Formats: sequence, structure tokens, C-alpha cells
Amino acid sequence: MKSKLINAAILAALGLTMASLQAGEGQTTHETVQGNAAENAANTGANRNMEDANMNRDSIDAEDFVETASAKGLAEIETGRMALEEGTSNIHAFANQMIQDHTKANNELKEIARKGNMEVADDPTLMDRAKAMMLSVRDGESFDEAYIKNQINAHEETIELFERAGQSDSAEIQAFANEKLPKLREHLQMAKELQAQHERR
Repeated sequence: MKSKLINAAILAALGLTMASLQAGEGQTTHETVQGNAAENAANTGANRNMEDANMNRDSIDAEDFVETASAKGLAEIETGRMALEEGTSNIHAFANQMIQDHTKANNELKEIARKGNMEVADDPTLMDRAKAMMLSVRDGESFDEAYIKNQINAHEETIELFERAGQSDSAEIQAFANEKLPKLREHLQMAKELQAQHERR
């Protein structure tokens, strides 16, 4: 279970879709509910109420959230470091921001985990796995293109995870998730602006 959570977190942090992760494995009830919530999010009016109801049912266990969110944070930090080494100067400021913000968030999450006797992702090979996956999904694109694209997808995935955590039975997890959501949405907007700038070049 732990290995699956960490692998899924890295894939999400690198911008791979859950559909590719599920290939050949079938779709669980949990993933179906998650898919329904995402579909409802695209609608308005009465459908918004359905989305809220699905989100309430699809809250995430505190331990699962801590482990998954910390693994995603580590992958964000590592891909940010890669961007500083392999990317152009156009993405360096963004990459530095990702390293700074996700390091801070992970440190706060570690303290929550310590108090609640929960585990954070600390697999010693996690960074290497994140780096290898990042390189494998470039598919002929420049590093900048691949990095910007994965950051958009990754933050969309992370925002969904934190929205679910905002429904947690743990008051501390709920508060942490809701506090970080504005910053995550800001990251997503920054990534989209980078993509627009890159396309205009």
C-alpha cells in the first residue's frame, strides 16, 4: 500500500494522468468517485451541489494524505532542482519558488505527522525515481516544455488532493490543506502563465 501511494504521488507530481497509471489494472470504486467529482467540477448551478456532495464522500484518510502529499512535495522539489540544472533561465524563478514553497510545506507536514504518529514519505530512492520519471516523460519536448506541462498537471492533481483533505476528519489536516490551497492555486496560475509565454516565443 505504501509503495503504491508513493508511486502514484510521484506520477501525479510529474503530470501523468491517473488513466495512464490505471492502465491494465482496472478502475476502483474510489477512482470512479474521484472521476465523478472532477466531471461535476466542470458544471455550474445545481451540478455544483453534486460536486460538493461527491467531495464530502471522497475525503481522504489523514495518514494517506500525509504520505501522498509529502511524496508529491519531494517530487516537486526534485523536479525544481532539475529545472535549475537543465532548464533555461525563463523557468528558474518559478523552479526556485516551487523548491522554497514545497520545502516549507513538507516541513510543516512532518511536524503534523510527528504529532499524530503518522509517516511521511522518506524513501531514500524517491528523488532518483522522480528524476528518472521526469526524464522519461519528455517525449521529444524541450526540458522547459516538459517541465511547464507537468507543473500544470501536477498542481491540478495536488489541488484536488488538498481539496479532499479539506474535508478530513482531522482538524489539523483540514486546516493545513485549506491554508495551502491558495498557494497551490497560485502555483497553477503561474505555470499557466509560463506556458502562455513559452507559446508566444
